[in-house]
Amino acid sequence: MTQLGIETTPIPGLLVLRLPVHQDERGWFKENWQRDKMVALGLPDFGPVQNNVSYNARRGATRGIHAEPWDKLVSVTTGRVFAAWVDLRRGDSFGTTFHIEVDPSVTVFVPRGVGNSYQALEDGTSYSYLVNDHWRAGISYPAVHLGDPEVAVPWPIALDEADISDKDQRNPMLADVVPMEPRRTLIIGSNGQLGRALAADFPQADQVDLVGTDPVLDLTDPTAVGAWPWQDYDLVLNAAAYTAVDDAETPEGRPACWAANAQAPAVLARLAQEHRFTLVHYSTDYVFDAAADTHDEDEPFSPLGVYGQSKAAGDLAVGTAPRHYLLRTSWVIGEGRNFVRTMQSLAERGISPSVVDDQVGRLTFTGELARATRHLVESGAAYGTYNVTNEGPATSWADLAREVFRLAGRDPGDVTPVSTEEYAAGKSLAPRPARSVLSLDKLARTGFVPEDALTALVRYCQHEPAS
Repeated sequence: MTQLGIETTPIPGLLVLRLPVHQDERGWFKENWQRDKMVALGLPDFGPVQNNVSYNARRGATRGIHAEPWDKLVSVTTGRVFAAWVDLRRGDSFGTTFHIEVDPSVTVFVPRGVGNSYQALEDGTSYSYLVNDHWRAGISYPAVHLGDPEVAVPWPIALDEADISDKDQRNPMLADVVPMEPRRTLIIGSNGQLGRALAADFPQADQVDLVGTDPVLDLTDPTAVGAWPWQDYDLVLNAAAYTAVDDAETPEGRPACWAANAQAPAVLARLAQEHRFTLVHYSTDYVFDAAADTHDEDEPFSPLGVYGQSKAAGDLAVGTAPRHYLLRTSWVIGEGRNFVRTMQSLAERGISPSVVDDQVGRLTFTGELARATRHLVESGAAYGTYNVTNEGPATSWADLAREVFRLAGRDPGDVTPVSTEEYAAGKSLAPRPARSVLSLDKLARTGFVPEDALTALVRYCQHEPAS
């Protein structure tokens, strides 16, 4: 009996599965879709949502060549078919063909955008296919003529003797086919510090924000969410967050904080499962208190304030998405208002600030965070949570302020170190974690080498802030 196995083909992503078929005098039985075994051998965990069956009454019934915007797993239940595929996706493999005879012992995984066609070789032939999206009326997809000489499918039954629909007879030649575009990347929160860095690293991505400039996508509005074309995206980068840590403690700020940091990620996690996109979400050291010297990815949550609590809730929601990267970071510095730019401004204006010296962590430059995002996505790193900061020794905010002053030509001694308690006297401030150092060991095991924070700080301070 044949052992379950997977074979590649000239068309990227088109896979042939050889299935064990158990036969006796009563007939046969096979495991047509066995998620654990097939995924372990290399079949994508494509998440089928619909099962279709095509019955062909007569030998010679021929269908195709059609490409749909979903993946499918095709198998014969009775009879035999000659099957042919043409890659109709934009790219170097456009026009590549493959054909094979399919009986109950053969199943074929057909990726999105690959045109498929089937010719029944026996009367009463049936084949089924699992698909991972629902058919929608009124949408046209790429197709190519069954008899295109450029495609040159060697049909066992001549097409002038085959049973072909009028619609398939009118399919265009390959030269006239508009290729299917790949699924795209979406950046949410594109106007923030991180969003702008991600846009630079993912220049072809669509961009949207939760509020502000057009286009705006309100993830708390079911109508807006339902109207968005999520099926067009393969990767969604959620850089949107409510980061006004102190305002989050107020009656006005609390609901806004929870909406952006908990409710919105929960919506995205549900959509990621429904539409099969990879979700990248960004978290914070604020989900921890100061109990540990260094925080790793498995440490239980212990947030001290509303901001940290809302981010922890969002983390839990994102963890339910089948394909997700949750990047936990700290002390983010990018284009726009931030601690370093504030210290530069104070230094230039001759002001000598008091800065806390009992909160310890590492800077994370948004360019480094964007670079780590691309590395994890493109390297195929295991899904899950990763700490991402710049490398180097832990420093206090006061240490960093002194370094910024030095780089600005000011005496580092002009920065006065104070305790958090002293700094907070008379102010309404949210609690901060005193120890924000994140372990980078898991990230390092993926092959990513973070840049030293102080090296990046020097380069950052040498560039004028954007106007």
